[in-house]
Amino acid sequence: MNDLFNLRGKVAVVTGGSGTLGGSISKYLAANGVKVAVIGRTQENVDLRLSKIESSGGEGIGLVVDVLNVEDLKKARQKIMNKWGRVDILVNTAGGNMPGATLTEQQTVFDMKIKDFNKVTDLNLNGTVYPSLVFGEVMGEQKSGSIINISSMATMSSITRVPGYSVAKSGVEIFTKWLAMELATKFSEKIRVNAIAPGFFISTQNEKVLLNEDGSLTERSQKVIAKTPMGRFGKIDELNGAVHYLSSEAATFVTGTIIPVDGGFSSFSGI
Repeated sequence: MNDLFNLRGKVAVVTGGSGTLGGSISKYLAANGVKVAVIGRTQENVDLRLSKIESSGGEGIGLVVDVLNVEDLKKARQKIMNKWGRVDILVNTAGGNMPGATLTEQQTVFDMKIKDFNKVTDLNLNGTVYPSLVFGEVMGEQKSGSIINISSMATMSSITRVPGYSVAKSGVEIFTKWLAMELATKFSEKIRVNAIAPGFFISTQNEKVLLNEDGSLTERSQKVIAKTPMGRFGKIDELNGAVHYLSSEAATFVTGTIIPVDGGFSSFSGI
């Protein structure tokens, strides 16, 4: 039997684990024998995700944590270490865009509110940096681990209307590469840091931008599909394979990479 992709017995922390993307990843990892710490902002959503893990026979714990609060993250780390004694996988899905930081078609960048720009950059960039530092320290001590960050198509080219999100996710990409170098050279070559760059997936965060009230595609959606060779939006569970790969022994020589999961969007010029 080939054990390259066997994750059973590993311990994972999923920030944003109570959301759509993080919830899907948490459930998938648990179904593959991983012990999962679901980190989210509200008790109700954390409990919901945890119940889905446990009802399918998986093992997990739920923790309500603000990923922008380092002390909260350290307390969560201690609870996880007390329960399981290690952290093998960190998936940073906490983030997303905000209505106030998304320009309307009538606005220009000069209409953007700096307060909203700061919020979205803080959440998406530091919301990845802080957990990586807190849980990455455990990996440094145990000399092994895999950190998986979430980038975006908004780093590949200038997508209209989302300047803050684009800037933040671009920061996530260079932080991913920088941390990969730092941990491998100063701690262990068995600590890997990579990122996944999702293409376009319909979620509760973006459905109003991508779908009309009758479920038909908006003009923006039509432009996305026209530039996606596969001709469709992604399904949330189609990110799980990349997470599994990067979490497993199959990726022992993979670090500092950004892997698009986008139906070909980033490789297609549109002409």
